[in-house]
Amino acid sequence: MFKGILIEKTEDGQKASVQTLEESQLPEGNVTLRVQASTLNYKDGLAITGKGPVVRSFPMVPGIDLVGEVEESTSDEFKKGDAVLLNGWGVGEKHWGGLAEKARLDADWLIPKPEAFTAEQCMAIGTAGYTAMLCVLALERQGVTPDQGDILVTGANGGVGSYAIALLSQLGYRVVASTGRPEEADYLRELGAQDIIDRKELSEPGRPLGKERWAGAVDSVGSHTLANVLASTRYGGTVAACGLAQGMDLPASVAPFILRGVTLAGIDSVMRPKADRIEAWQRLGELLKPEQLDAITRSISLEEAVDTASDLLAGQVRGRVVVKLD
Repeated sequence: MFKGILIEKTEDGQKASVQTLEESQLPEGNVTLRVQASTLNYKDGLAITGKGPVVRSFPMVPGIDLVGEVEESTSDEFKKGDAVLLNGWGVGEKHWGGLAEKARLDADWLIPKPEAFTAEQCMAIGTAGYTAMLCVLALERQGVTPDQGDILVTGANGGVGSYAIALLSQLGYRVVASTGRPEEADYLRELGAQDIIDRKELSEPGRPLGKERWAGAVDSVGSHTLANVLASTRYGGTVAACGLAQGMDLPASVAPFILRGVTLAGIDSVMRPKADRIEAWQRLGELLKPEQLDAITRSISLEEAVDTASDLLAGQVRGRVVVKLD
């Protein structure tokens, strides 16, 4: 028997609650874990509250991230006692995820837990930090260097935004943070942002081309914001797009691409090949400091996670939330 959040279909839609579950209810997989910690991402908030079509089958345990210890394995890759990490792969959507004390998964989805971090620190980073690292790697591969100019980070107070600021500043980039919460300016500066702009500057319909303002950007917002980010990116710059908080649409023109040679790099973290995952986590271990993790993280219990999911969607959660299960 173990505890977990279970999302069930109801006449009114769906309902999420903490329940006692049996191991026989776990889905198929060749590795069974004792989950030590998970976290709350925006996608988890949508799944738990039912405010987005995230869950593909019911009942479902949410949680797109987890870290744990192998209890049973029929895979040659992992054995009992191994510490492992998972981000994405559809868990919490179509396969039971990390917001429970046990999980059964496919070994192909797992990587060894990075030695640089504790279990809780891995979840403090989670998909948000891992995605931010993928964005930074994309900028580097496109040749965007600190001496070329500012890097814009949209959705700066969110998990991806917070980590993007911390990573970029650690690498020597000058970071401009776009946020709808100006009262959090001190927090963003502590992470490494040197300028703060109001998201209203970017969130409304704009011109096909604007003043060249930044050499690159990490965007987790999409829609008009991404269109305006592209329109103000300098010649030869790169924008790494990884989210859709404002919307899935992109009401932009081809002008930034054909007149300024701007690159739009799409970042998928869910189905990323294992080698890319290991590289990203290795770089995270080299760049992130424990005090940075502490600055953007708080821990909660499994019982608190359902209410916190609503707070997350309401924009009332800063940084990262770790759900302790061990």
